[in-house]
Amino acid sequence: MNALLLSAWFGHLRILQILVNSGAKIHCESKDGLTLLHCAAQKGHVPVLAFIMEDLEDVALDHVDKLGRTAFHRAAEHGQLDALDFLVGSGCDHSVKDKEGNTALHLAAGRGHMAVLQRLVDIGLDLEEQNAEGLTALHSAAGGSHPDCVQLLLRAGSTVNALTQKNLSCLHYAALSGSEDVSRVLIHAGGCANVVDHQGASPLHLAVRHNFPALVRLLINSDSDVNAMDNRQQTPLHLAAEHAWQDIAEMLLIAGVDLNLRDKQGKTALAVAARSNHVSLVDMIIKADRFYRWEKDHPSDPSGKSLSFKQDHRQETQQLRSVLWRLASRYLQPREWKKLAYSWEFTETHVDAIEQQWTGTRSYQEHGHRMLLIWLHGVATAGENPSKALFEGLVAIGRRDLAENIRKKANAAPSAPRRCTAM
Repeated sequence: MNALLLSAWFGHLRILQILVNSGAKIHCESKDGLTLLHCAAQKGHVPVLAFIMEDLEDVALDHVDKLGRTAFHRAAEHGQLDALDFLVGSGCDHSVKDKEGNTALHLAAGRGHMAVLQRLVDIGLDLEEQNAEGLTALHSAAGGSHPDCVQLLLRAGSTVNALTQKNLSCLHYAALSGSEDVSRVLIHAGGCANVVDHQGASPLHLAVRHNFPALVRLLINSDSDVNAMDNRQQTPLHLAAEHAWQDIAEMLLIAGVDLNLRDKQGKTALAVAARSNHVSLVDMIIKADRFYRWEKDHPSDPSGKSLSFKQDHRQETQQLRSVLWRLASRYLQPREWKKLAYSWEFTETHVDAIEQQWTGTRSYQEHGHRMLLIWLHGVATAGENPSKALFEGLVAIGRRDLAENIRKKANAAPSAPRRCTAM
């Protein structure tokens, strides 16, 4: 910027007048195409605006900069209400669009300028006007995470489920920005959580992909389809498994996602987690699969417990978990953990998924330990006696000696737990 533009930018009216009287060229522009009017409007200097419009000759009120924006755009974008009012009073074009197709309404909404946005609504700017990508001002407010602006536009009559050229709804934009508050406002106003974009992704897909747990919970509770598949046939759980988002995976598993759905590569979420070596997620998905199989066979026998599929670290189960670790690391032979698993109705898929992590001559110990903890989750959730179930399992694979030995040690321990709760 030259000295004349800088004086307008900083609101130094007297300096501006001296420069003009000394012969400075009043139609100068910065490298970005900003004129005196742009500079004064963006910074909100109304006295400078008045001098430019009243005392200078041939000033184009709607002259555009390199982005195609007028002074009116600049005032709206930067929340300069007084400057905006002055320009409106001077007869500027309200409906002009910049090179991206944005009106002043888009710019004010995207920046969260409530007072300016309200004035633009009052002036009568078209709420449904779309920019070059098909965004309305409501999309801009949602993407900018401005719940107050979203509410203002909805009250003014903006269409909550308007779609862009890529089929993105305002709720998609809220999901992309991770805004739980904006999403809640949109859902309350009738925003559909199951609209999919041009890639087949729902807002839930986007919230999972960008790891926004609070937003994922909100969308699940708003009846978002947890089994929706995008163009890669990935469900939200596939995405959580791919990125190892444990908290999000837990929510989806508790919501009852279909674990048999396969992506374009033919992989279930369990296979994706196993391929990516996300051990904890593999175990969580197997626990969930076993639980829902048990629940299907016991429809009138709910677990009645707070459901969780994460690893158990509670003090009350520590002794029993120590027993299972010793069993896996010291007493079970290399193939015996598999025999136990099959006797407890683990599927071939479950066993294969467990075996994909860890290799080596003693990897069976780790595999066996994980299998036992997964089994314990199911026993505990069903409200069964884990000691009794373990004894019966060892007998079933021909290890009565080991079963008797463990029972004797358990009975000898005064604080040995007889039951445990869901993990």
